[in-house]
Amino acid sequence: MDRTMEAAGVTEGQLRQALLERYSPQMYERISSGAVAIAGLGGLGSHIAVMLARAGVGRLFLVDFDRVELTNLNRQAYDLTHLGRLKTEALPGMLRKINPYIQVEAQNMLVTEENARDLFGGYPILCEAFDRPEQKAMLVNAVLEGCPHTVVVSASGMAGCGSANSIVTQRKMKRLYVSGDGETELDGETCLVAPRVVACAAHQANMAVRLLLGENFA
Repeated sequence: MDRTMEAAGVTEGQLRQALLERYSPQMYERISSGAVAIAGLGGLGSHIAVMLARAGVGRLFLVDFDRVELTNLNRQAYDLTHLGRLKTEALPGMLRKINPYIQVEAQNMLVTEENARDLFGGYPILCEAFDRPEQKAMLVNAVLEGCPHTVVVSASGMAGCGSANSIVTQRKMKRLYVSGDGETELDGETCLVAPRVVACAAHQANMAVRLLLGENFA
């Protein structure tokens, strides 16, 4: 058990009861028995993981190959103590401080068209959280083609300082949902700031929860 939780005297049963004070028993069972994969642990993925851990999702699969850098801290969930560490090492530690009983598996590797099926085919939901449009397209296409039982929750358009009200989640295909404004991508004149990135991440995390609860519409 995590030492912080051990010192606080919080048991798994107490954490379960705390969620049951907010959820119905049916809602709790669906979420706590659910599994979600997250590809990319940056501004979107790190916050998606934290939100799903707080929501009580029982199993998370995290994939990335980067280390935490100082420039990440303006929009990602990490802090100064994580600098230089692999994101696949830093993020699971953060999640276990929220819930030491969560099942977290992390793979430090580059996702490719060739390995996407093997990585994500066993998960009902994949949150795509890459930075580059070409990486996003590669992963979405590979999973939709190679993983017939996986629903993809992707993101497009969360850069800039425009209104967060323009960020929405839409069902684009039977097994594809896309969160964002669909337009504002990072370029030489457009910034990435935490409020808008996290707003998009919240849309993705919320869609994942809705799917775990049996909803199939945006």
